[in-house]
Amino acid sequence: MRCLGSISIAVLLTVVAGSAFALAQGQATPVEQGGRVFVDGGCYGCHTVGKLGTPIGPDLSHVGSKYPLDYLGRWLRDPLDVRPNAHMPTLELSEDQVLALAAYLFSLRRGPTWEPRPSSRSSLRAFPTA
Repeated sequence: MRCLGSISIAVLLTVVAGSAFALAQGQATPVEQGGRVFVDGGCYGCHTVGKLGTPIGPDLSHVGSKYPLDYLGRWLRDPLDVRPNAHMPTLELSEDQVLALAAYLFSLRRGPTWEPRPSSRSSLRAFPTA
């Protein structure tokens, strides 16, 4: 268990460091990239985040406060391996997409009442405004 916690912390620090570097370079952070994967991949067709999406599957508005980053990555790679009775299909995502989407989902900790602001550097900034 201690090893798993160390791995979670190492992955989190890698995401944070990568985000800081991306901001300094003017690039999209992993969280912003994950927000784009969420939209472009159609995840909102089954899930909600705040007021965006369709409530067929679980509301993901605060999923980051429920699960660690490494768990979210494993889930996105193969939901049936994590939970054999899962209703979520196995997604065809590249490893970069899995990491970005896991970072985005892990960032969702503020609850469903949080709404993105167009001028903020929030993780949901990648969502279309029109």
